[in-house]
Amino acid sequence: MNESVSLPLASLQKRMASFVIDDMVVSLFFIIIFYPQLSFAFSSMSEINEDTVQSINAFISANIAFIFAIKILYHTVLVWQNGMTLGKYVMKIRIIDLQTEQTPSFAKALLRASIRIPSEALFYLGFVLAFFLPLRQTLHDKLSNCVAVNG
Repeated sequence: MNESVSLPLASLQKRMASFVIDDMVVSLFFIIIFYPQLSFAFSSMSEINEDTVQSINAFISANIAFIFAIKILYHTVLVWQNGMTLGKYVMKIRIIDLQTEQTPSFAKALLRASIRIPSEALFYLGFVLAFFLPLRQTLHDKLSNCVAVNG
């Protein structure tokens, strides 16, 4: 990247709003995909007790790989194709490769999406980096050499 170029970095507020929108979209995908199982599970629950919690935990454990796959697929394909997810589109920001200043390649988009999962699972610690790094990069941005810009 040319050091003299100044990138219009996306604000942390826009990135947080984008994150929330994307999580709502992905959650909607889960509800649609798992609706039959979820409606059956919740229709038999009249109160929350230990059996209910165990049933929910069993459902999540049985489907966790699929849940991660949907999240990775959503973030990979949309960032690779457009440089933005639906949340980023609404917030008018996009992801670019720092070297080319273009939409990330499939490999970079996949790497970025894959690193998001442990960042989220570990109390969002990978996201906290954006508050301290000069280019406002999260862990998945830093390791994939990408940055979020206004767009």
